[in-house]
Amino acid sequence: MDESGGSGQPRSGNDQPTDRHTGSTAPATDPARPEPTSTDTRLAQTEKPTEPARNERNDRDEHNDKPTEPGEPAAPEEPAKPTGPTPPDAPADTTGRSRTTPRLGKSRAPQKPKKEPGGGLLMGRPFGVPVYVAPSWFLVAALITWVFGGQLDRVLPELGALRYLVALFFAVAFYASVLVHELAHTVAALRYKLPVRRIQLQFFGGVSEIEKESETPGREFVLAFVGPLLSLILAGVFYLALQTVEAGTVPGVLLAGLMISNLIVAAFNLLPGLPLDGGRMLRAVVWKITGKPMSGTIAAAWVGRALAVSVLIGLPLLTQSGALGSSAEDSVGMDTVTDALLAAILAAIIWTGAGNSLRMARLREHLPELRARNLTRRAVPVETNTPLSEALRRANDAGARALVVVDPDGEPLSLVREAAIVGVPEHRRPWVSVSGLAQDLTDGMRVSAELSGEELLDALRATPATEYLVVEESGEIYGVLSAADVERAFVKAMARPN
Repeated sequence: MDESGGSGQPRSGNDQPTDRHTGSTAPATDPARPEPTSTDTRLAQTEKPTEPARNERNDRDEHNDKPTEPGEPAAPEEPAKPTGPTPPDAPADTTGRSRTTPRLGKSRAPQKPKKEPGGGLLMGRPFGVPVYVAPSWFLVAALITWVFGGQLDRVLPELGALRYLVALFFAVAFYASVLVHELAHTVAALRYKLPVRRIQLQFFGGVSEIEKESETPGREFVLAFVGPLLSLILAGVFYLALQTVEAGTVPGVLLAGLMISNLIVAAFNLLPGLPLDGGRMLRAVVWKITGKPMSGTIAAAWVGRALAVSVLIGLPLLTQSGALGSSAEDSVGMDTVTDALLAAILAAIIWTGAGNSLRMARLREHLPELRARNLTRRAVPVETNTPLSEALRRANDAGARALVVVDPDGEPLSLVREAAIVGVPEHRRPWVSVSGLAQDLTDGMRVSAELSGEELLDALRATPATEYLVVEESGEIYGVLSAADVERAFVKAMARPN
């Protein structure tokens, strides 16, 4: 089977902020972007309310009389002087001199981070896609070796202890067939220019993690069908090879086992329920009929859940009835418990996979609503030695919610952490410089304003931080993106009905 995976979810939150960016000071109201209700929209408690930001980048030209326009000096203001003696750690340049707001320069355009997906033991990179063997595979390989070795003892008793070595070879060859099945999905996905994050061999088969959905139902159908098709072809190849060897020999038993196992893999994956390949084929058919991919996902997921219940109840009943080749008298005791346990595991995998498919479809439907440009907070530039009280005054005058520490040329150096600001008592703020509360910028903390959806989440996951510097493609600073704002927007979008 294969699945469209790789997008992780952000942490929980409860609202979405307005669009704010550097240098924009004119107020405007955008009904599509409600102001957050659960967080303070100002960086400090002052009497002057925060003004919302404009969305247009050219509003700085229309309202060039604001004191925090880039390149224009801020109105001088005497910082509040605390009562009592001057703290010994007070900076020498915080004695009330007015400061000039530094001009924002251009930041380096961010590069898309590359992070190894991981997922077990790396076996290779066919077609450039990493193939991992999950730790659970070693457990199932040992189980197959034990079970198949016991069957070999009845068919080829002369092997003795060597039967377990033959059984181990069968387990490896069987999972090599599973890998061919998954590579078929991978090649088809790459043919349609769909990125594949990784292939993972695990307890019950393999998974091809395709990071994007197919653009058409026809491509979705082909992408799902090629896996079972390759398993059927492999079964045919093993059948033809079986005709060239003598029955009752080690090669004959191995070829027969591989033929039957590939037939089972193909038949199982053709069952019409998600997350199986047959479920994706059903999804493509419903998608084609209704014109709605979400309708196809819902239909195939519920069929998958019904299939899980059928496996849970039906597989033990078939074994007890003797329909699978053994008499009812032989299917008692330990075999009955094993069949019931196997049915429960298969049913749980199918049920869970169907539910995950529904959640992933809903996630992909809402992800485009997460845009870095819309979620970015307006920021004001401040120099390294600027007192926190003065920086907050400028931010509140401009209606900004973030501070960017820059050098004299306007090149961004660090971001002032919101949590650190809250931790500084108000009477201490005139004596604390912003540099002491800032986090140095790394390349991963610079994100493009054009990022949205999965690309935005991938960029944030690659470099965990509380704030990110958002820049235009040209390198011009746009503002600051808070991870908490993304979380709230994500949860709010997911809470809406489809």
